[in-house]
Amino acid sequence: MRGKTILAAMAAPFLTPCAAVAHHSFAAFFDPSKIVTITGTVTQFAFTNPHGMIVLNVKATNGSVQEWRVETNAPVVLMRRGWSRDVLKAGETITVDGWPSRDGKPWLRLRSAKRADGSSIGVPFGQSDV
Repeated sequence: MRGKTILAAMAAPFLTPCAAVAHHSFAAFFDPSKIVTITGTVTQFAFTNPHGMIVLNVKATNGSVQEWRVETNAPVVLMRRGWSRDVLKAGETITVDGWPSRDGKPWLRLRSAKRADGSSIGVPFGQSDV
């Protein structure tokens, strides 16, 4: 038994860096001083850990279509805010706003989402949980 405890203690430092790298800092990737709003067609919604992901096709003013990725909270947080695994469907048009990526890529951290009719999807960031 003592040997297993020692082995586990020796292995822990090697496992910890992997976990630390897997999760990133909001401020390292997103600009908290700006808010961007986009409207697009949902192509994918992943209700997964550590963060959910919405993929949207967004039409630019010149008519071209650009794929945007919108990072959400973890599913457990989304559920507390009124989201579910099937809240979004491919082909649905939504408007999202959030904090843009620092590197200029078409990537946002979700702040709020609305359906085409203007109704909120879940509880927006900064408002009380449901």
